[in-house]
Amino acid sequence: MSRTSLIEKLDALVVRFEETGKLITDPEVIADMKRFVKLNKEYRDLEKIAVARNKYKQILIAIEEAKSILEHESDSELREMAKEELDDSMLCLPCLEEEIKLLLIPSDPQDSKNAIVEIRGGTGGDEAAIFAGDLYKMYSKYCESKGWKVSVTGVSEGTIGGFKEIVFTVTGENVYGTLKYESGVHRVQRVPVTETQGRVHTSAATVAVLPEAEEFDVDIKESDIRVDIFCASGHGGQSVNTTYSAIRLVHLPTGISVQCQDEKSQLKNKAKAMVELRSRIYNREYQKYLDEIASKRKTMVSTGDRSAKIRTYNYPQGRVTDHRINYTVYNLQAFVGGDIQGVIDQLIIAENAERLKESEL
Repeated sequence: MSRTSLIEKLDALVVRFEETGKLITDPEVIADMKRFVKLNKEYRDLEKIAVARNKYKQILIAIEEAKSILEHESDSELREMAKEELDDSMLCLPCLEEEIKLLLIPSDPQDSKNAIVEIRGGTGGDEAAIFAGDLYKMYSKYCESKGWKVSVTGVSEGTIGGFKEIVFTVTGENVYGTLKYESGVHRVQRVPVTETQGRVHTSAATVAVLPEAEEFDVDIKESDIRVDIFCASGHGGQSVNTTYSAIRLVHLPTGISVQCQDEKSQLKNKAKAMVELRSRIYNREYQKYLDEIASKRKTMVSTGDRSAKIRTYNYPQGRVTDHRINYTVYNLQAFVGGDIQGVIDQLIIAENAERLKESEL
């Protein structure tokens, strides 16, 4: 794309940015919560483009002015300053153009949402449950480092530790857009605590990351939900067993079932369960969008394909390998301790490269 056509595209989007700014102050728009939230999101996205466009124009003007000085001025000091300005601007320009091209590609509207994460022990029995527990600790520490809040909604503990299944909600800024890369099968190779001969075993756990649906994203009728109330057990301490506080919600049209027993209050458990139910119903439609991406892209960086083996944690070698981008690091202990940002950054770079290729900008 030429610089002239890039500026034209940016100028048109800035016009829309100004229109959106007026709309979100309109009382009629504010009264329509669904439209208001959507426009607010569009305004924030366009604001980034407007800022980048102004910076881009300033650099282009600086280049022209520097060239004009070098062409017409004889003062050596002025020429030296102009040359420095020209060199700096020409160095910044390609990076800014790449940044703008990425901003011009529509982002996944779900990226800014909170996330519901589900970890299940797969093949490997007790060791798989222990590994699922290790993954939960890894994500908990990572979320803590990002300032995100983790709230467990459902859990089934393993017989000798870890979890057969654990479901938790993560709230914060751009949570789903970051954690979506973790969906898939995670494989561990190590000597299990149950192994007496010292042999290395391979086990697996499945991670599913879903965008948390807002209330206006899905309209669920109360008449379509069956509510089961029962005594909580396991995770949460002994006090949860004394009252009927655990909630199971069954969405009759789809058969989707969720439960929450994390809180002592029945009302709080029901509220948490409703968030998860809404998200799982919403995710059925969202999965069609992910499948469409998967059909177009080669590496399936973030398609949400839960059956794809995405990463191996090899303890004897101290190695972590992400198979989608053939990326390997030898800092396994730090990685399982929550230091996973490096691989997520590489996955984002790989996905952005694919998005740019698709857009032909």
